Amino acid sequence: MSTAAPHPPAAAAAEADWRPSATAATLRARARMLADLRAFFAERDVLEVETPILSAAANPDPAIEPLSLDADLTGAGRRRWFLQTSPEFPMKRLLAAGSGPIYQVAKVFRADERGRRHHPEFSMLEWYRPGFDLDGLMEEVAALVRRLLGCPELPVERITYRALFETGLGIDPFAAEPAELKGLADARGMAGADALELDPDGWLDLLLTHHLEADLGRERLTFVHDYPPSQAALARIGPGDPPVARRFELYLDGMELANGFDELTDSAEQQRRFVADGARRAERGQPPLPADQYLLDAIAAGLPACAGVALGLDRLLMASLGADHIDQVLAFPVEVS
Repeated sequence: MSTAAPHPPAAAAAEADWRPSATAATLRARARMLADLRAFFAERDVLEVETPILSAAANPDPAIEPLSLDADLTGAGRRRWFLQTSPEFPMKRLLAAGSGPIYQVAKVFRADERGRRHHPEFSMLEWYRPGFDLDGLMEEVAALVRRLLGCPELPVERITYRALFETGLGIDPFAAEPAELKGLADARGMAGADALELDPDGWLDLLLTHHLEADLGRERLTFVHDYPPSQAALARIGPGDPPVARRFELYLDGMELANGFDELTDSAEQQRRFVADGARRAERGQPPLPADQYLLDAIAAGLPACAGVALGLDRLLMASLGADHIDQVLAFPVEVS
């Protein structure tokens, strides 16, 4: 039975209300989830760490827009500081310094993200496993999620990104041209598709979210893995014909829960991707963002071969409780915070 809040989410409320959006039972469920995940990692000797929320640098990925503030925090004058969109960069600096396996429960912030499953401030679990490959990490993610859901027998399936599109839409996502993808979106009734001009990854993302995602993770955990190299983000490119980005996304009940990578350990390649991301931001009219030189230096010094993953705790709690809006699992959504 759902313990999510019975009243409408704060985002849809006609009037502001001082009371919490989540019920007391939901708040207790969140506390149990946090205790259970900490027990899980303690049993596996994974160290809990804490890193700064504010940074002078930001992730230049054009798909993620950070929140920022201008302040004099060091006595050297006012400057722009960024709230973390993920604790990834400082955690990788810890890995390069010899931390061993680590995890963090962090508040992260992203602009322009508000909706039924999105909130500008949300809770993320991120962890890194030196010596793990992507397959080993998927096994550990499945074990953790099963435990937190209280469903130890929940089935797990894996499907490649290529097979997902070939089976679900009859196209090869590694070879399809923008015109073909646009025609497919239009033929499937995607509103406004005829007016859009996107690159292949843009069309693939729309087709995934509008026509494939809802069927993923139905009564099971579904891992979609091995993405096109153009969608590598911070993942290593694996050999093959064609080569693939060694990353995965986890879905449950049609909702993305986690994003995992066989982490890139080449500093020069990381610098090249930062530059490419900056160029794409400029093409889209997005403001430039300062790259994290500390991260590049840490990778150059010796980031160990590892796999890492970020998991959305609010969404996992939604799935656990049967909530249909993220506000139902938050104490105070942004509109009344």
